[in-house]
Amino acid sequence: MTILFAETALLPTGWAANVRFDIADNGDLSAVTADSKPDHAERLSGPVIPGMANLHSHAFQRAMAGLAERAGPSDDSFWTWRQVMYGFVGRLSPDTMEAIAAQLYVEMLKAGYTAVGEFHYLHHGPDGSPHDDPAETSRRIIAAARATGIGLTHLPVLYAYGGFGGEPANPGQRRFLHGGDDFMALVEGLSKDHAHDRQIRIGMALHSLRAVTPELMSETTTALDALDGAAPIHIHIAEQQREVDDCLAWSGARPVQWLLDNAAVSRRWCLVHATRMTGEETLALARSGAVAGLCPTTEANLGDGLFPLFAYVAAGGALGIGSDSHVSISPVEELRWLEYGQRLKAERRNIMPAGESGSVGAALWRAALAGGAQALARPIGALEAGARADLLVLDGDHPQLVGRDGDVLLDSLVFSGNANAIDHVMVGGRWVVRGGHHHDEDAIAGNYRKAVAALA
Repeated sequence: MTILFAETALLPTGWAANVRFDIADNGDLSAVTADSKPDHAERLSGPVIPGMANLHSHAFQRAMAGLAERAGPSDDSFWTWRQVMYGFVGRLSPDTMEAIAAQLYVEMLKAGYTAVGEFHYLHHGPDGSPHDDPAETSRRIIAAARATGIGLTHLPVLYAYGGFGGEPANPGQRRFLHGGDDFMALVEGLSKDHAHDRQIRIGMALHSLRAVTPELMSETTTALDALDGAAPIHIHIAEQQREVDDCLAWSGARPVQWLLDNAAVSRRWCLVHATRMTGEETLALARSGAVAGLCPTTEANLGDGLFPLFAYVAAGGALGIGSDSHVSISPVEELRWLEYGQRLKAERRNIMPAGESGSVGAALWRAALAGGAQALARPIGALEAGARADLLVLDGDHPQLVGRDGDVLLDSLVFSGNANAIDHVMVGGRWVVRGGHHHDEDAIAGNYRKAVAALA
């Protein structure tokens, strides 16, 4: 049993004073009690808030961030970026994937992400042949999560085709491809291996409507229901106008409309990006209970467009944030640009519906906590009994935060600067960052440098 004491902490009921946290040996919060006395507890040095979930990550892309920022001979787009990514993918080995993922996860932890959803589609060898262990690269991602201490929802990705209606894949996609039976064998094996692990959750992802047929989507989601009826399901959707146009040509419907009409989309689902929706689709997605997985820095980098935030949240829609291609690894920056993009479009301020308090930063943080926990299907995102002990200790004396309290503290955290104001990070009852430093960051950074040198 570990006992902590904070002078102030953000609980599900709001900010509370003199909070005692009782943490069981399995890393769960066994009790959270306000108006307590410190007694023999470890006294925390600053305000405490729940750790953030990063619901959408492609770990290997951390090492290619910055390599696709050179103008081409024609208009650049997501599709030209994708060609750079395919070239990069061809050089990765399981060793380099693990080293890159570990470095990324250290950076996430230091930034305040305590859990990650790894949307993992890099399954096979460079020529497309399976590894001797078909789950080799998934196991490397899980090893990186274990080494760093971050909570993981691992989402093996089903990627079978190159375009709508079962178009053949191109050579750049050969490392990603699975048939339905082989894919479900992968998911089932990983699920059995980690069935009792409080830090690892297994779900699945459909890469996109481009990459699966309706029959394959139905077959695999039905199989997942039989395996684990609560396992999360994620999908990229409606990210680019070309995708919308191609979906209309194939089916007569837009991507989000088609999915909602043809799949049992529910709270288990996370629809990533969804930046290209009509008003009707926006309201329908909100009513479905699914989470919109928003990655504003990547969406900006790729020219994806803006998610219809106000209408979606006003309709009761759930949302969370991810760092996707890792051009930025900061929940603060994702939330800030989620709001700033709306301000630029609307030409006014304070867009996010903020309830009675009117605190936009707090509303963004709380929404992302709840949506991230839902999307990752793990007991996180709240400091309450039964949840994982995933928490951040802020530096209350930091220039961005000094003199702030309550929801104004979260407004200042999100909107007042770029320096990291997070002092300590705990995941599953274990300190992984103290004084801004990860316990193994030097060795992990050394492995990352060797991996990047090998790629270069």
